[in-house]
Amino acid sequence: MHLDWTALGKVTAVSISVTVAVVVVFALGVLGLARTEAARARDGGAHALGVVQAALCFLACAAVVTYGIYLIVPQLH
Repeated sequence: MHLDWTALGKVTAVSISVTVAVVVVFALGVLGLARTEAARARDGGAHALGVVQAALCFLACAAVVTYGIYLIVPQLH
């Protein structure tokens, strides 16, 4: 049995990189919501920028997860 260690290393590196990127983007989404809540408590009004930031971040995370499911499930191809 022959293993292509270079290919295995590349797959591992890409998997770890994408995982870290998704976690960072999700954390930025949570940060956007937290800033919106803090601004609401401080000013009494909502700031749309934090909500937009959170929505874009969560949408990006959902897109990555959906693409991953698309790659895994052969019936979707």
